[in-house]
Amino acid sequence: MDARKLVKMANDIARFFEAEPDRAAAVAGVAGHLQRFWEPRMRKALLAHVEATGGADLRPLTLDAVQALRG
Repeated sequence: MDARKLVKMANDIARFFEAEPDRAAAVAGVAGHLQRFWEPRMRKALLAHVEATGGADLRPLTLDAVQALRG
């Protein structure tokens, strides 16, 4: 999996949810989308990117959602 593509896709999802005024709901929305619609290998590759880079190039909402998936 190309981490750059996954980062772009995850950030696009986060951009949609950034309109949500409730931050917790926005994080849950992004995390839920990743959980429901992404293959496990895609999520695993995105998590590996976060671990390797500290979340470089991820929007803050995207990073929060990825961290929610971890926990």
